[in-house]
Amino acid sequence: MPKIRRIFDSFMERRIAHIPALEATSDQKLALCRQHGDFAVAYSTAVQANLKYFGDDTGYLAYATKMGHAFVLGDPVAPKAERERYIRQFIEAAASPCFVQVSKETAAVLSTLGYRVNHMGVDTHITFDRHSFSGKRNETVRYSERWLIKQGYAIIECDGTKTQADQIKSISDSWRSGRIVSRREMCFLNRPFFPDLSPHMRRFLILSPEGAAIALLDFDPIFEGGIVTGYTAAFKRKLPGTTPHAEIGLTKFAADRFREEGRARVTLGLSPLAAISASGFTESRIWRGLFQRAFQSERVNAHIFNLKGQAAFKRRFHGDEIPTYIASKRRTPLEIVALLRLLKTL
Repeated sequence: MPKIRRIFDSFMERRIAHIPALEATSDQKLALCRQHGDFAVAYSTAVQANLKYFGDDTGYLAYATKMGHAFVLGDPVAPKAERERYIRQFIEAAASPCFVQVSKETAAVLSTLGYRVNHMGVDTHITFDRHSFSGKRNETVRYSERWLIKQGYAIIECDGTKTQADQIKSISDSWRSGRIVSRREMCFLNRPFFPDLSPHMRRFLILSPEGAAIALLDFDPIFEGGIVTGYTAAFKRKLPGTTPHAEIGLTKFAADRFREEGRARVTLGLSPLAAISASGFTESRIWRGLFQRAFQSERVNAHIFNLKGQAAFKRRFHGDEIPTYIASKRRTPLEIVALLRLLKTL
């Protein structure tokens, strides 16, 4: 079966139109990201392996292909005034690519180009000039941090000397072994976890009373004009049996650190298929219905991905739920299957 699948994939890949490739180095992609990476997945587009790139010296689109379909990840990493140009040029080169986890601004452009645009979930934003952890509604968040300290745990930022890479890898491997699908890591919307941090990332740890690392939380930077204006949660890992207070306490501790540094915001990452409703654009009602049913499905939540659990955790922090969008022209079952396989959920 795997051999037949590879043959089929190879046949379908040959059907994709030739797309001019941007041959950019890692340093060049990071330089563009530092200038224009003002959205949550921008950094991941610059450092994630196995992505392809379209663009020029001033900006790019990141995309991947599967089963004869092209999927763009996020908005163009380019000057805001030029993003529509990159979108139009890529559509012309790639025929009818699908755009995944894009902003409302990009969705609006795509809608004018004949795309149907659906909600695909929300990203929870904690914007520091209008959010705090005070008040009754955040009492449980504050309690988690206090509980950890009272029980002798330490919450620290990892500076490269607090723990070794093999300890970090052990936490990640143990965490993965307890996941619904433990034999593979999701990709595209997420990238594989590495014990070593990429440039500009931040890592926070919980140490047990004995001093051992038992949980971690990694953040990707959000840039604007060469300055880090915020961070987005990229990876959470913890050892089996670790208190549920760990993730909450880590998130609050990191957010408070970023606030003290004068950053503008922290985002908690995509809650896939959460809060799906009418997008406000011309959309596919079939996709909307499928997304809504998938989020509610006990089978999906138990055997594929815990969608409800992801959304419930992030709602504990009472941030702003900012919709993200998926836009497609084809809207075929094969395109959905190709995306699910690209994400490695199938």
